[in-house]
Amino acid sequence: MKILVIDDDYLVRYTLARILRSNRHEVVTAGDGHHGMALFREQRPDLVITDIIMPEQEGIETIRRIRGECPDAKIIAISGGGRICDLDVLAMARKLGADDVIAKPFDAEGLLGRVRRLNSLSTQDSGVAA
Repeated sequence: MKILVIDDDYLVRYTLARILRSNRHEVVTAGDGHHGMALFREQRPDLVITDIIMPEQEGIETIRRIRGECPDAKIIAISGGGRICDLDVLAMARKLGADDVIAKPFDAEGLLGRVRRLNSLSTQDSGVAA
């Protein structure tokens, strides 16, 4: 499975990529939503994992743009921001198109379980046996 990881925190990008690669996924990474969108268009990943709170183009806008270009894209939103100004950013991400959400800090098994679930949904939707 090809996965695009978008997060402005290098350590989070590195950790996510390492976990995913150790489980035989192909991973590309971006440090912000603008670069992430360029990679999304170029690479056409099977799954996007995006942070919500980032400089430049934040995750909510990135999710909206991905959904606009590819309504069937699989997206996981991640955030350590919790509630900001009485907004639950992960709940907002889900309402605006994220298929799943993960709060930071996350654990490897929880992340991989969500990736497996979305991958199995993708293969079921396409009629391919999982």
